[in-house]
Amino acid sequence: MFGTTTNMPSSVFDELWRLQQEVDELFGSWSSPSGIRSVPRGSFPAINVGQTPDRVDIYLFAPGIDPKSLDISIQQNLLTVSGRREIRAEEKASYYRQERFSGEFRRAISLPEDVDPERVQAKYVDGIVQIGVQRRESARPRQIEIQ
Repeated sequence: MFGTTTNMPSSVFDELWRLQQEVDELFGSWSSPSGIRSVPRGSFPAINVGQTPDRVDIYLFAPGIDPKSLDISIQQNLLTVSGRREIRAEEKASYYRQERFSGEFRRAISLPEDVDPERVQAKYVDGIVQIGVQRRESARPRQIEIQ
């Protein structure tokens, strides 16, 4: 009685997909990120987080930012980085597209429960902020000898 939409030529769906891609590129995608730890496209600064048994390492890719202007804090296993990035635009230029972020930013990273907020180090090397948070001694694996 009712027809299915799968009987439609695939070119119709291909055309709709292409149109959606163009609209997303033109106006930006308003859909929610695909995972619970994902952030919207264009979030600044980009972040990588890794861990070892001894520490958690956070890398913020922030070229062109004065590291002294960054505010880095940790409270209740939440690491927060905030600051401001200014991009000077040519006053007489007419821009068709601007993809470099300019303005205030704030990123918050949830850390594991076993990190020690008293043992945090941060350094800025070649446009990358490297933050290392040590794990508590009690949380580190230890070898037990059999006697």
